[in-house]
Amino acid sequence: STFLRIYMCSRFLPCSARVLSSTFTTHRISPCSFFITNNTKRRSYPLVNIIVRSMASGGQTFPPQKQETQPGKEHAMDPTPHYSSQDYKPANKLRGKIALVTGGDSGIGRAVCHCFALEGATVAFTYVKSQEEKDAQDTLKLLMQAKAADAKDPMAVPTDLGFDDNCKRVVDEVVNSYGRIDILVNNAAEQYEASSVEEINEERLERVFRTNIFSYFFVTRHALKHMKEGSSIINTTSVTAYKGNAKLLDYTATKGAIVAFTRGLALQLVERGIRVNGVAPGPVWTPLIPASFSEEECANFGKQVPMKRAAQPIEVAPSYVFLASCPESSYITGQVIHPNGGTIVNA
Repeated sequence: STFLRIYMCSRFLPCSARVLSSTFTTHRISPCSFFITNNTKRRSYPLVNIIVRSMASGGQTFPPQKQETQPGKEHAMDPTPHYSSQDYKPANKLRGKIALVTGGDSGIGRAVCHCFALEGATVAFTYVKSQEEKDAQDTLKLLMQAKAADAKDPMAVPTDLGFDDNCKRVVDEVVNSYGRIDILVNNAAEQYEASSVEEINEERLERVFRTNIFSYFFVTRHALKHMKEGSSIINTTSVTAYKGNAKLLDYTATKGAIVAFTRGLALQLVERGIRVNGVAPGPVWTPLIPASFSEEECANFGKQVPMKRAAQPIEVAPSYVFLASCPESSYITGQVIHPNGGTIVNA
């Protein structure tokens, strides 16, 4: 039978990472060189292409790991999430736009910020002060490298979004620097496991709702004063809003609320020419995962979906680019995109 070997670029994946397919065997050679061998034939392929194909076939595992604090730290993950891809080809879809992304320091938020910058947008993002400083600084460096020549320098704003005054301050700071907001991505979130509703006390319930849904109301109502016709609002919900999750009951409830918020707000703003949509990712390898789940759950994360693997943030971020670009999605509002690895949802 045909024997396949993949030689992977050692600089692309962390040392603990493996090709995400049981079909292939991995071997390391010099940085940035690799081949696929099929008996005596040898051809070279783009590295990212083969990674995507192998990921699509399943067989993925992560090293067991656990982080003790929410919302988690991207730089401490093994492997660190992929926020970019050589296959992503920017085309100035957002040139001249001003974007605000909440929770943009890591995970999906970082990938969205990076794609927005590659597409020509000026990007501001929020993060949790003292808990996410390194991730925020790392993201700022990435955005500085990715930004277009005519875009302004990116901005990182530390805050607790669970309170209205803080959200107003964030919006004011962005507008004072950039003059307006064209794209708002409500993305900040936290989650905690609980085996029973009886374990969820009032303090925790309020904390999760303040971060996950109150902040969406607060930031949006202040940002709208500075958004004009043609602007776009994108809310991050989750597949759990449609399928439920027994261990993430309060988180799931907030994600369901975000779907309803998205649909209602879209109807409110349609006459103003502002589109409102959502993205409902399935399992994505982000800092929330080791910060929320056990080591065993992390090791098997994502295997329950039809693709039998978790997504990387870069696989979800283009959905936000599509919804943010008026020429690309001008006739879409009140809708939710589902990059979830094949899970069927009908609501």
